[in-house]
Amino acid sequence: MSLSLDKYFGVYEQSMRIRQDRAEILANNLANANTPGFKARDVDFKAALADAESQLAGKMRQTSANHMPGGESMGGQRVQFRTPSQPDTGDGNTVDTEVEKMAYMENAYRYNASVQFLTGGITGMLSAIKGE
Repeated sequence: MSLSLDKYFGVYEQSMRIRQDRAEILANNLANANTPGFKARDVDFKAALADAESQLAGKMRQTSANHMPGGESMGGQRVQFRTPSQPDTGDGNTVDTEVEKMAYMENAYRYNASVQFLTGGITGMLSAIKGE
């Protein structure tokens, strides 16, 4: 019986890659908190993971052949502008540092959870190989 490691570990790898890309985007938002006109950006994790899973399955996810792909891409993930949660301060910057810090911490927590799941999967596979 053959086992594809991409199928076995693929979702964890994709999850970690998306979380890594998101961490870079959130850190960039924080670094530009005082830059006039800077617009906060983020990645929709669920949509990015669904896209990654469909690519793993060998299918492209598209609702219509007439649609053009949209959005800026970073590491293969669609980057979107975040809806401002605070009133405009007059300089056009949409970064709310508290929102960014919380999003960054949540993302880091979920990244670590993905690492633990991946580690558990590898440990289980090694136990099966050893016959334990």
